[in-house]
Amino acid sequence: MLTTGRRIAILGSTGSIGTTALRVIDGLNSSLSKEHQFEVVALSGHNNVKLLAEQVRRYQPKYAVVTDADYVGQFRRLVEGIEVEILTGAEGLTAIAELEGVDTVLAAVVGVAGLPAVLAAVRKGKRVAIANKEPLVIAGQLITAEAKKSGAELLPVDSEHSAIFQALQAGRREEVARIVLTTSGGPFRQAGRAEIEDATTSEVMAHPVWKMGPKITVDSATMMNKALEIIEARWLFDIPAEKIEVLVHPESIVHSLVEFVDGSVIAQMGSPDMSLPIQYALTYPKRLAGCAKKLRLEQMKTLTFEKPNRKVFPAIEMGFEVARKGGTAAAVFNAANEAAVEQFLAGRIKFGNIVELVRHCLDNCDAKIDVSLEELLEADVWAKKEVLECLKNRQLR
Repeated sequence: MLTTGRRIAILGSTGSIGTTALRVIDGLNSSLSKEHQFEVVALSGHNNVKLLAEQVRRYQPKYAVVTDADYVGQFRRLVEGIEVEILTGAEGLTAIAELEGVDTVLAAVVGVAGLPAVLAAVRKGKRVAIANKEPLVIAGQLITAEAKKSGAELLPVDSEHSAIFQALQAGRREEVARIVLTTSGGPFRQAGRAEIEDATTSEVMAHPVWKMGPKITVDSATMMNKALEIIEARWLFDIPAEKIEVLVHPESIVHSLVEFVDGSVIAQMGSPDMSLPIQYALTYPKRLAGCAKKLRLEQMKTLTFEKPNRKVFPAIEMGFEVARKGGTAAAVFNAANEAAVEQFLAGRIKFGNIVELVRHCLDNCDAKIDVSLEELLEADVWAKKEVLECLKNRQLR
């Protein structure tokens, strides 16, 4: 049974990953003896304080963080009478990530806000289950270097990277010929570039397989999510960009593959359900029965794979470019995309302008390598400002 890694802090417990993680913990605890059950030590939310309060009442954590200071007063009223220490802001996230009483930090805070907390947990030598892309995209080189020093475990929760991590158990790293990230292809898999330039928000949000938040759904439509995953994979698995490939797999059953030098290809398969990668990150190296939906092979008719059209989806090529460069280019790439997606969802730019804005920022940034966290955060701020400057000066097609 599990003896370590059971005391959990969830950064972003009110989001889709956080709520699913709590459901996973419930499923695991239902079959574990009391001394082996997972304990939720700390939770955090941004401004959905009603849900955060419900979670605090149910799981009785010692700490709760409200990152949006405007909602702290409301949260205090909602949890009045409950014994919980309330923290605020990014400093609160870092504080719970560093707690001596926490073994595993599940990082699921959208955007750059959770990056300092992730780095703090890594420096403390904890198990860090990384669900959001930003830590490894922006600071992959820094985080992996710190993990080597501290002995921290970096475990991916993203379904594709979890699949690669699982498949890698079949061989040694020096035996890997290539890793293959799969993608559903999103809503525009068979579209031409001209067809999607002016795609509406409703068209973009109509993902054929996964139900995700708005930002991730837009990233899937541009295939920017796959570009970000290329960068993640480069650092998480210490593999050069030349050994990474992307294939479109519309059924979303094979979550990713690893090909070894002898020609063996190991694939991880499963239903499109985030419960499984979350659970694996919590229980690794063991596997336990849980709440993940089981895959029924007899119900599968076909598994298809095809190369993505990089002319229609230029984000993929940019992902490889940034994975090769490293340094502040990755921070700029991520931040520019984040800002551009925000502008698209607000109705201020066309769908086709998202990639255009990211390309502009990459071409005009002062790229540096071997940089500090502060320099990465500065690059993040610059890129977001540059996107707004482009809109102000109408520098768009």
